[in-house]
Amino acid sequence: MLSPSIPEVAGLVLFLLACYGVAWFGARFRPDAWYGRLAKPAWTPPNWIFAPVWSVLYTAMAVAGWLVWREAGVAGALGPLGLFALQLALNGIWTWLFFGLHRPDWALADIVALWVAIVVTVVSFWTVSPQAGALLLPYLVWVTFAGLLNVEIWRLNRG
Repeated sequence: MLSPSIPEVAGLVLFLLACYGVAWFGARFRPDAWYGRLAKPAWTPPNWIFAPVWSVLYTAMAVAGWLVWREAGVAGALGPLGLFALQLALNGIWTWLFFGLHRPDWALADIVALWVAIVVTVVSFWTVSPQAGALLLPYLVWVTFAGLLNVEIWRLNRG
């Protein structure tokens, strides 16, 4: 396989910046005393696990987006890349809703929309690049888990 060209490397850097820009935004809203006081299910992971998991997922998401862009270009993959942008936005909004506004109910609505957007993005990416679609599957699994956790935290703390 040939080495990637300078425009291809620049494209990968842009996808990494987009994904890690969402990560940076989300990192502004950290678990605080409010979160510490919430009732949580016994299967809640320790806080330290989230940063490494999200780092891997954001990298895989960036590579997936880059593969689609590299395969079809912006014009050829406008739909899939638009879905990618939508799920990225919903991803960033969740952290703000949950940790920033302390609204697990609104965050739950967001994560449902995020989950649907990821599923549609996976299918859309898969048609352009099966590798890109496959790279998003761990993200879908993690967001499924996060959604279940969000449901339980909301349920346990409704009153």
